[in-house]
Amino acid sequence: MLTAVLTVLAAGTLVGGLATAAVAAGGVRCDPGKQFCVIEVEQPGNPGQPSQPGDSGTGTRACVVSSTGASVPCSHDQFGWFNDGDDCYWKKLEHQPPGTDVIWGGHFPEGAVYSVACAATHPDGVDGWEWAPTDPPGYGGTTMTPAQLAQQALAQLALTGPAIRMTIEGDEHGLVGLPVWLWTEVGPTTWGPNSATAAVPGLSVTATAQARLIEWDMGDGRTETCKNPGTPYYTGGVTSPTCQHIYEQSSAGQPNEAFPVTATTTWDVTWTGGGASGALTVTRQSAASVRIGEMQVLITQE
Repeated sequence: MLTAVLTVLAAGTLVGGLATAAVAAGGVRCDPGKQFCVIEVEQPGNPGQPSQPGDSGTGTRACVVSSTGASVPCSHDQFGWFNDGDDCYWKKLEHQPPGTDVIWGGHFPEGAVYSVACAATHPDGVDGWEWAPTDPPGYGGTTMTPAQLAQQALAQLALTGPAIRMTIEGDEHGLVGLPVWLWTEVGPTTWGPNSATAAVPGLSVTATAQARLIEWDMGDGRTETCKNPGTPYYTGGVTSPTCQHIYEQSSAGQPNEAFPVTATTTWDVTWTGGGASGALTVTRQSAASVRIGEMQVLITQE
């Protein structure tokens, strides 16, 4: 990411009700109407990823502002095309700034400079210019791509973190040196498999998710990685056959006298539809806590 310090002099202007501020690489904005705009680049930015082959399809594209859920036109005569990545409208400048302009951030002649209108979709949005290495998602089209529809199918899966279960429940105390069994209740949203289909006229995409592993951060500075949902505790069991943790110290002195436990599930999601396919990796997290005490041995003399 580009880190920049910006110095601007002179007065700015508004065009069509939009603050036509320019965006230097890395998100620093400066008004093209200013007479001076100085930028000091501390670290070069990384260009964005180009669109992948196979990202094509038919069907009516739905443009929704993620922060509000409001539906908006996918294109606007003045503002350009709705960007699914930042919920703003993007339009490539018909007359590109000279290569010496700081808006290029040293990238000229790669990519292009766009006018970016965010005020149209965000109450506190800022409008301006921005350099980008490629056209943003959704630029130049009103059709939904299979990859975009796959994101909708992923949302429908409603994947969650583990439904954390341990041999220690509620206010119970475990003991230093004794195994704590770790597992999750298995269901479509906690371990999988889970499938969902999203569709628009002329196109449907099905996404299927399966959990791959759970990483348990046990709060004592150590973690356990279990490539399974774990085994529920059964009466008489001592050592878990699949997933457990042994505490080497008590939780005394910890906040609330308990170790915080965080369990993160890694999900593998595959999707197919519209003649295309792809794969995604997502994570979901849950939290709990556990109290661990030390075994006290009482010796009596008769």
